[in-house]
Amino acid sequence: MSVIAGADGDDRTGTGAAPHVLDNPALAALTGPHARFAERRGRVLRYPADVSPWLALPDEPDAQDWADLAALAGPGAEVPLPGFRGEVPDGWEITFRIEGVQLVDDSLAAAPDAEAVRLGPTDVPEMLDLVARTRPGPFLPRTIELGSYLGIRREGALVAMAGERLRPPGWTEISAVCTDPAFRGEGLATRLILAVAHGIRERGETPFLHTGAQNTNAIRLYESLGFRLRRHTAFAAARFPERLAHDRTAVPVA
Repeated sequence: MSVIAGADGDDRTGTGAAPHVLDNPALAALTGPHARFAERRGRVLRYPADVSPWLALPDEPDAQDWADLAALAGPGAEVPLPGFRGEVPDGWEITFRIEGVQLVDDSLAAAPDAEAVRLGPTDVPEMLDLVARTRPGPFLPRTIELGSYLGIRREGALVAMAGERLRPPGWTEISAVCTDPAFRGEGLATRLILAVAHGIRERGETPFLHTGAQNTNAIRLYESLGFRLRRHTAFAAARFPERLAHDRTAVPVA
């Protein structure tokens, strides 16, 4: 079996050859700019559970890698497999799968926004509340440590936000884009995307993002802003046999 975590062979980079860091963005991030977050067993890496659900299998995981994944996560846990489109080994069960897309900055009119404020640790309770009400995707108590997050407040209340998540070398993912339903239609998400993109470009990196393939309204918005579709991907989760989880030791990557 050959499985590429975070890739499905749809190469839109124009090279048609060597793997791109965005084909397995979690692996590239956890062995690069985000190495300080990495928990590891064998060749399997993940973020701490309160930072991000993203984890990274090798491009072609073998039986030992799947056993290490089981041991790393713990007995009976549901394991997120972002980008996974292959077959799981015998005894594993796919519990969730949706199609997704990856888009990259092609012609964004990135610019700072005068109303956007930098969010910090003291803002996390409000951020978690906004995410719970709008469901843009995973945002956890320590996700804010992954990069810069910007928000817009009205009468003191946080009503929109966006920020940075995965950081493969040379790239940064824009994530957690959300707006309070009472303030939708004002273009706040667009302004924050462009402001976050500006900060990414300022340090010489390129913005990218992921969303569900069925989220056609969001895809249209992103493409209108200057993102282009790079590739189709998938988001999955699986549950593994408890007999494989004999040792859940995780060691930080040096």
